Amino acid sequence: MKLSYRDIPAQVKKLSPQYQAVLVFGPDEGLVRERATLIAKQIVEDLQDPFLVANLDPDQLKSEPGLLADEAAAISMMGGRRVIRVEGAAENVKKAAEQFLDNPVGDGLIVVTAGNLKPSSGLRKLFEKAKNAAAIPCYEDNQASLADLIHDTMRENGLTIEPDAVSFLQMNLGSDRLVSRSELNKLALYMGDPGKRESDMVTMDDAAACVGDSGALSIDNITSATLSGDLKTLDDTLFKAFNRGESAIAVLRSLLRKIQRMHLARGYMDQGFSADQAMGKLIPKVFAMEARRFKADLNKWTTGRLASAMAITSEAEQDCKTTGMPVEAICARACLRIANAAKR
Repeated sequence: MKLSYRDIPAQVKKLSPQYQAVLVFGPDEGLVRERATLIAKQIVEDLQDPFLVANLDPDQLKSEPGLLADEAAAISMMGGRRVIRVEGAAENVKKAAEQFLDNPVGDGLIVVTAGNLKPSSGLRKLFEKAKNAAAIPCYEDNQASLADLIHDTMRENGLTIEPDAVSFLQMNLGSDRLVSRSELNKLALYMGDPGKRESDMVTMDDAAACVGDSGALSIDNITSATLSGDLKTLDDTLFKAFNRGESAIAVLRSLLRKIQRMHLARGYMDQGFSADQAMGKLIPKVFAMEARRFKADLNKWTTGRLASAMAITSEAEQDCKTTGMPVEAICARACLRIANAAKR
């Protein structure tokens, strides 16, 4: 069954009994793991329990497709439903899954995880069409889903958060759900234990102090240096970021998000709005600490040149994934091209 976007959270929280198998897939590996774990834990709380959880290798299922149905039909020595997990699946699992879904046996729940499967993928099509299975896509967090994650995590820890702090976190958290959740949990820990903390309100300063330790601010500095044409700072921050293990893809995605926001603001300015009015229309809002710099950067660019910068950034990310060339070199070249354009 192909689930609609609005149905996914409810199924992750409480899976319908009609589904005997679930495929969780997508480019956000952290979100894939998080959702697959939450679904599996609806059946078995301890996923390390060898009596109730079976972990199958995708390649083994290619040569022994009947093994999946055998595990689903197996009865635990200790009683209770079992979970059969297949991680890192691809088309090598399709035959085994097809055999099981055509003739399901037992009451075990099969949870399959995979990467970014194309719509033409046989495995994805199988789960999307089957009435007794669910296909759950996991795409990278957008601004709205990040805001929900931020508020949910703060609420779970007895905290509230200022709007400027939310905007800051939206711009500085990465696109991987588990990394973002880890950073938010670190922020909650930074605020102190409930009942002992000075305040339950997370401020802009709190968010900046905590997230800055993660390297997100170093990526923000790269983005700012690129779009302002500050070649010296760009060279220095790129070197430090790659030296400490920051991802070239993360740098490019952060840069693309900033360019897209600037492109939207310039579009409003082309319609006759002032820079301040255009910035006020952005969601999330430009937080106070960034406003002056954002406005200065806007004055360096036109809508057309920002569209070219978006194309350069997107092409660089694609090259990182397909050419086999050093990703740091590809990223640095793209940043320098855009910074030189800003400098001119």
